[in-house]
Amino acid sequence: MTFSVVEWVDVFTRKEYRDIIIESLKFCQKEKSLLLHSWCIMSNHVHLIASARNEDLSDILRDFKKFTSKQIISAIENNEHESRKDWMLKIFSEQGQNNSRNKNYQFWRQDNQPQELYSPKFVFQKINYIHNNPVVAGIVEKPEHYLYSSAKDYFETKKCGLLDVSFL
Repeated sequence: MTFSVVEWVDVFTRKEYRDIIIESLKFCQKEKSLLLHSWCIMSNHVHLIASARNEDLSDILRDFKKFTSKQIISAIENNEHESRKDWMLKIFSEQGQNNSRNKNYQFWRQDNQPQELYSPKFVFQKINYIHNNPVVAGIVEKPEHYLYSSAKDYFETKKCGLLDVSFL
């Protein structure tokens, strides 16, 4: 699945906002039985291949999105060095006003683009797509060089990245 920031705002160009995503995923892994099989954080969206051991995956992801949206917006509001603060908060506020389920801001788009992984070939295709996102974007030359993804884990066939990965 893919979680995209409203209006494709490039929030995750800042490490502190990416770290909120990382820490939240770690929490979900430890406390909510989230299994991450593949992941990548890009500048304005997050790709995941995930499942859940004991809980409903949709509940975990709903809570993840709710928590991270509040944390990231708060981090933006309180970041005195954020040059794009007013611009970003204006967009999030306008998007929140257009959605009756929000009180103030909307951070994540409503569509997660989930896809069921129905065959080994399709799984392999999606893992490659996720890991090659930073290469296609011109950020790195090789997928395993990108810190904010599980590509290094798969390349080295061991857990060595920022998050624990359950290999498929």
